[in-house]
This record gives sequence, structure tokens and C-alpha cells, in this order.
Amino acid sequence: MTEPPGGDAPSYARCLGLVREAAAGFPDMRKGSNTSHTIPDAVMSAFAVFFLQSPSWLSCQRAMQDEKGRSNALTLFGIGNVPTDNHVRSLLDPAAPERLHGAYRGLLGVLEGGGALERYRVLGGRTPVALDGTDFHSSEKISCPDCLVTRHKDGRTVFSHKAVTPVIVAPGVRQAVPLRPEFVAPQDGAEKQDCEINASKRWLDDMAPWLREARAVLLGDDLYAHGPFCRKVLLHGLHFIFTCLRESHKAAYEWLDLLEPRDFQTVSETRRDEDGHRRTWTVRFAKGVPLSGEDGALRANWIELTVTDAKGRQTYRNCWATDLDVDAGNALELAACGRARWTIENGNNNTLKTKGYHLDHNFGHGKEHLANTLASLNILAFLTHTVLELTERHYRLIRDRLGGRREFFLHLHVLTVYHLFASWDDFEDFVMRALRLGPHAPAAPPELTSKGLIRRYAKRKSR
Repeated sequence: MTEPPGGDAPSYARCLGLVREAAAGFPDMRKGSNTSHTIPDAVMSAFAVFFLQSPSWLSCQRAMQDEKGRSNALTLFGIGNVPTDNHVRSLLDPAAPERLHGAYRGLLGVLEGGGALERYRVLGGRTPVALDGTDFHSSEKISCPDCLVTRHKDGRTVFSHKAVTPVIVAPGVRQAVPLRPEFVAPQDGAEKQDCEINASKRWLDDMAPWLREARAVLLGDDLYAHGPFCRKVLLHGLHFIFTCLRESHKAAYEWLDLLEPRDFQTVSETRRDEDGHRRTWTVRFAKGVPLSGEDGALRANWIELTVTDAKGRQTYRNCWATDLDVDAGNALELAACGRARWTIENGNNNTLKTKGYHLDHNFGHGKEHLANTLASLNILAFLTHTVLELTERHYRLIRDRLGGRREFFLHLHVLTVYHLFASWDDFEDFVMRALRLGPHAPAAPPELTSKGLIRRYAKRKSR
């Protein structure tokens, strides 16, 4: 089995090595004699497609192998024999996404070892982790055992897939760091259909050791701000800041409405937000608020944030429940952490669906676990890019110069389809020279834009 080479950019080699280590644990359910393609090669082939976001990449690499005797599939991803798309799907279908958990843990370790997670520390060294569910596939015709089933009143039956996609976030930090997903799927022995909260509980049970070590504070929308889930968070020695809305917490707000103005504390600060505009943040809070009207209801601290612009117009308002002690010294930071939960939408789920990763596209459904396993590989590719962006200087320079993800993926596709690289080190050196990246580098000339690169390599290919 061929391993991807190392070189002077250990982040690439280590990241891809962790994915291949996980791939080695995938089951081989074949009973016939056709075993020319290894299971790890199939896993790495699927991962490479997601890493490069190039659906036709595998066929292009087989063509390069025929022409040059080698391919980037081998030199960059260690794939000895490139399978077809359909062969990849058939080989991966029996493997549950849990087989990739080790790769997620390993990549998280790369970030920790390089100190990249320090920027996410808040509240005296705590790490905010946001939870949210997202749908990524639905059909009235295609189904598998991992599908959720919704029967509508008009007689339609819809089969769908959903996952809880936790991420590490922090106020003022653009990048969300995706953690391993937990899929909302039918569970053995369960009478009721699975749901987002139950999936989050399973994820919490599995990730609790790391979460405790990271001193995690869980963030979530109003769905999570209820006694049973909050108690489970506390049982694991963790903390929470969950959105707490009047519409679904009637008992809590009836209790709050009975308080006198002097029972609330208020702290205010005028600050310059990320868009450069000055706004006034006003936080009002109260302690010991019951989350429900039941006897022995869990009590939490309630925080309300109101943001107004220079003309006094309200631009934002939200409320949270938290078990963390709140006072005038930390109320604004607690509110900022609660507000940072939105990064899971803009910096994770939206990126996965609309910024190049196409999470909600049907890459293959299969008869067992294929849809969820491919989704997990896709998110793993996003995590790998995030790790490289946070730990690898040349990668950051290239990303910054190329701009958006679509432009970046287009360059990756064009270069690796038409040019053979000896290693990722060789790839980076080539792009750094082409884009003239350096301390005083001028802007890239027109011929090195995506269109220019395409014309250049298409012309070379036709010779």
C-alpha cells in the first residue's frame, strides 16, 4: 500500500495519513475474487473527490495514469489503483460513518498540538462548541435503513437524512472548526424515530472526555434549552449557553415578568463591531430562573442582549439560559458567546451546502450506510481544509490570494487534472511561484486567474 509522501509541509502528510489510518479500519465485505482495488484506496478516492470538490477527478486520474504512468491520486493521496465512482460506492456502502471517528479525533489533535485552538478560548479558558441539526438529503423514491421517514397527510412519504454538525466557535473568529457529526438515524431497539436531541445526546456521551478536557461550553438554539438535555450537559461536568425564547419557555418568562426592575442587573458597553460600526451592547440578566413550571425544575441564569446603533435603533436582540455564574464582569462576554452560535450556520452548514462542498447533493445513496458515510467524508474534507488553513502558512497564503472557496477549488481541479505533482510540497511550490507569493509579491497576472490556468493547461493537454 502506497503512502502519500511527506516533505517540508508536514500538515498535509499528517492530515492525509490520519484519514488513511481510519480507512484501514473499513470492512471488506467482498466474497468474490475481484479485489484489485483495496478498501483504503476506495476511501481515499472518495475523500479526494470531496477534498478537491471535483466529481470527475477520479476518471481524470485514470487517464493521467494511462498517459504518464503515474497520477496525482498516487502522489498526493497514496491511491495505488484508482477505482471507478460506482466501485467506490459499492465498496463503501457497508461501512458506517463511525469508522471515520478516529480521523476526526486525530485532526483535532493536530490543531491542539499546533496551538491553533487557543484563539477559541473564552471565559477564562473555556471552549465554545455549538450544536445544530441540518438536513442534507430527501427523496420520495430513494431510501435506505439510515433514512428518516416522514408521512404527510396528502399521502406522500419522504425519506431524508439529517445530522447534528457540532463546531468549535468563538466571538470574532471567522472560521468554525467542524467536529465529527452525529447522524439522526433509526437506532436499534428504539420504538420512536430518532431526533436531533437524541442524536446530540449520543454525541455528547461519546465526546464527553474531550469536551471536559477542553472545558467546553455548549451553545445551541431554543431546542436545547430544556431540563433533560441541560441536566445531561451538567452530568458530564460541562456548561451551556442555550437560546431561551418566550414562546417555548412560558414558565420561565412568567417568573421573569413577576420580577421588579431592581431584581435585574444591567451592564452596557459601546464597541466597534466586526463591520466597523460602533454599536451599544446592553445586557440585562437575572439569576435562578426556572426553565419549566414543574416541581424541582432546573434553574438557570437568564441573559438578554440588546444591540442598538448610533441612532438608538435596535439591530439585534436575543436571550439565553446558562448554568454559568453571571455578573457585571462577564455578562457581555457570555452574551457574545451565545451570539457566536450563529457561526455554525454561516461558517459551517451554509459553507457545506453553498460554498463548494455541496453537502445536500446526492453523491450516492446505497442500500446501507453510503449516504451518511459520504456526508461524513465530505465534512472530514472540510475539517482538513480548516486544519490546513489554521496550521499551514503556505496554504493560508494561497487561499488568501485566490479568495473564495469556489476559485480555490477550481484551481485545485485544473492543476491536479492537467499537471502531475511529485508531492503536496511540489504542488505548493508550483502555486506559490505561479501566484508570485512572497513578502513583496505583486498581484497575479491575468494568465494565472482560473480562466487563464484553464486555457493554459487545456492548450498543453491538446499538444
